[in-house]
Amino acid sequence: MSSDHKYNFQKKVDEKKVARACRHNAHISVKYATEFGNYFKGMQVSNALKILSNIEEKKDYLPLVKYAKKVPSRKGASKRGTKIGRYPVKCAKFVRLLLEEARANAENKNLDPERLKVLSMFSVKGVTRTKLQPLGRIGGKSRESKSTNIEVILVEE
Repeated sequence: MSSDHKYNFQKKVDEKKVARACRHNAHISVKYATEFGNYFKGMQVSNALKILSNIEEKKDYLPLVKYAKKVPSRKGASKRGTKIGRYPVKCAKFVRLLLEEARANAENKNLDPERLKVLSMFSVKGVTRTKLQPLGRIGGKSRESKSTNIEVILVEE
């Protein structure tokens, strides 16, 4: 871990048992990244990776608890106390890559990959870029492309 990088996670933990990974300005939804973080907190990394691959194949849905307005319910048993959910494939792919990166960092520190748990997954809005969408022959419409800063912290238990 470089000393100039600041992580949001402030809790005191044993650095020998912790692995981290983060990405700045990723082109994914902040809301879905937040829901993934709340869903995976305290979960084994292997289980989280299985869930992510199922969401990518649209076999399983991401239960939406915080950002669930005007979202339809799903069939089957409820998860996290709700049947409301969606299939954010792009965000799931990105979070899977980030979890695999954190797991590789843990293996580099000689931690056991089978005993890794997600201690924290935090996401916040990143840089907003403005671009001009062509509209008509002369004018245009100003649009914002948003991004997300996301960090993952794994701990061996």
